[in-house]
Amino acid sequence: MPDHAVIADVSTTLESVLTNAFLNLGPQPPVAEVHDLSGQISTNPARLTLFLFEVAEDASLRNRPALQSVVPPGLTLQKPPMPLLLRYLMTPWSGDRVTDHRILGRTLQTLYGDAIISGPSLMGGLANTSQALKVKLAPMEIDDRSRVWHAIQRPYRLSLIYEVRVVNLDATQTQTRPPISTRQLDSSTSAGSA
Repeated sequence: MPDHAVIADVSTTLESVLTNAFLNLGPQPPVAEVHDLSGQISTNPARLTLFLFEVAEDASLRNRPALQSVVPPGLTLQKPPMPLLLRYLMTPWSGDRVTDHRILGRTLQTLYGDAIISGPSLMGGLANTSQALKVKLAPMEIDDRSRVWHAIQRPYRLSLIYEVRVVNLDATQTQTRPPISTRQLDSSTSAGSA
């Protein structure tokens, strides 16, 4: 199951899926790279930066029941995984606007065609699990996009914003309850005493 490294595993998975998708974009194909957008960003080779700018709890899955398993000598209850929603700013860097547009087009095409990433495409702790990442282009007003660029102190660039859900972060809290060995009925609260 996904542990504390699940956010990094999602980023690595996106990086791998997109880098593989770019392989047919010329003799020196672009690469996808997880980046914090600080410092100088190389354009040789061209690249698509994946900047994780927000991690939030997915409110639509907040109230899932506890996970139960019978482990002798009792019942083990584990808090359900925390459902996460990750938001990425994906920006092309090639030094050439036409190439930037091709990178964006291939990114859109790939993540539209593979909107659910699962199975052998998953990396790290997600590999060999039944997890599935749902990737969706996220609409964001130009003012909100500008705020993201302003927060990282860079001039605005054409970019895409994607949401990835459901990223399950396992809880560490478990509770073990002993088995019920006896049962006692209290006859003093019978129906006739009403």
